[in-house]
Amino acid sequence: MELTGLSFIGAERGSRNGTSFQAFAPSTGEPIQPVFRAATLQELDRAAQLAAEAFSSYSRTTGKARAAFLRRIAEGFESHRDDLAQRAHLETALPLPRLTGEVTRTANQFRLFASVVEDGSWVQARIDPALPDRQPLPRPDLRAMLRPLGPVAVFGASNFPLAFSVGGGDTASVLAAGCPVIVKAHAAHPGTGEIAGRIIADAVAAESLPPGTFSMLFGAGVEIGAALVKHPAIRAVGFTGSLRAGRALMDAAADRPEPIPCFTEMSSGNPVFILPGALRKGPAALAQGLFGSFTLGAGQFCTKPGAVFVAESPQALKFREELELLVKQAQPFTLLTGGIAREYDRASIARAAHVSVVESPSPSEQENGSSPFRAQSRLFTTTLDELIKQPELADEIFGPDTVIVRCGNTDDYLKAARSLCGHLTATVLGDDEDLAANRDLIQILEQKAGRVIFNGFPTGVEVTHAMVHGGPYPATSDPRFTSVGSLAIYRFARPVCFQNFPQAALPPELQDNNPLGIRRLRDGKPETPAP
Repeated sequence: MELTGLSFIGAERGSRNGTSFQAFAPSTGEPIQPVFRAATLQELDRAAQLAAEAFSSYSRTTGKARAAFLRRIAEGFESHRDDLAQRAHLETALPLPRLTGEVTRTANQFRLFASVVEDGSWVQARIDPALPDRQPLPRPDLRAMLRPLGPVAVFGASNFPLAFSVGGGDTASVLAAGCPVIVKAHAAHPGTGEIAGRIIADAVAAESLPPGTFSMLFGAGVEIGAALVKHPAIRAVGFTGSLRAGRALMDAAADRPEPIPCFTEMSSGNPVFILPGALRKGPAALAQGLFGSFTLGAGQFCTKPGAVFVAESPQALKFREELELLVKQAQPFTLLTGGIAREYDRASIARAAHVSVVESPSPSEQENGSSPFRAQSRLFTTTLDELIKQPELADEIFGPDTVIVRCGNTDDYLKAARSLCGHLTATVLGDDEDLAANRDLIQILEQKAGRVIFNGFPTGVEVTHAMVHGGPYPATSDPRFTSVGSLAIYRFARPVCFQNFPQAALPPELQDNNPLGIRRLRDGKPETPAP
């Protein structure tokens, strides 16, 4: 697919009037063709106007029509699998097998939401029929369901060029909810974004949907993103990225004359608690599993285990020694961008001033280690007392590192868990006996994370109905929601109640004869299906 370097403004392409920028190959640090052009503020305004115009009709499309649209997008991703994976590999240096798998995940996200909207029950229809004879006052007829919020701004992430970017889960859930979307493509992999944008734009045209249903804007700085959040046509924001950038978007959304919800997934240390049963199974195997988890994708996963709590014991000492050896022997890792690599080094150096550190050989000591995108693996060690004094020692560092927190005994784990801020995940490693003996720990972790894991590492995130990829701040801006799985659709809908409407004027989901056959509540109880 030929790349133009231009934004998608509905069915049209952007101009060459905006500032220019290029992607860089992490493996070499060299610029990649073509030159891309940032959208102008005028083009952003045009995209927002088109989205607002599209909302009135797209929000009223049937679940079957929306499902057909989402499935067409999924088919488009699969038909361009090689184009997407090859370009993403060039722009991110992520392995081709991972990227081809990420194409499949991206397509499956659209298919998951297609099944949700085709069934239609996600709108949570509730019917409380009129009670004209109720005393002392009659009850009116009340019927409620979820309706789309309006045009949504989505920001592509750096670490998943497909599954969390232009065609990622945010875009899929926005479109599934019936909202037009304007995506701000990530500047680190704009070519991948353009291919994904073309796939979605082609699907919009093929399904005869309003052109403003989808737009994609390029921009290398903060100007376009900030203006997008502040545009009055935008009714919600979806973002995956750093705490600093996410907080800036949250503040901008809240500072508008009419504030809007801003759903951000930002920062998580994903604590791991090692109980005695896990060490009894073998310290070496445990060290190997943990090392593989915190260096997977060069540590550039939002669910990377960044803080590991372990109680002192001979087996724990053996575990730490094995882990240190793995770190010392590790080859340099290639990070996604020069900026990420610089920030990784800066944060690591700042942490090392307060704790002990073991690291792999520096990139300059390795062959071909001169790229500014290269980084060392690092293992930090501190004590629980020091961590409680300086909680920032366990802040997320985006890269191949983790911090071991030495505890006196497992009783300290309750103290440690209570000191935690919000995280996407919390993991407990042990056996069934450990689990039974640490119910209080699990209860605390349930309040600290969106997903609590037993005997598994947190870096895998399945796309399913039950997955929760969220958690208390600073993991996300709103712990009531998830950005992965079918529950993500609820971020972009709001409840609307219809009082005393005649049957013909009600949405089909709320009509007495239930023409769509969806699951509903009547007087608070599941409705008996029609024969």
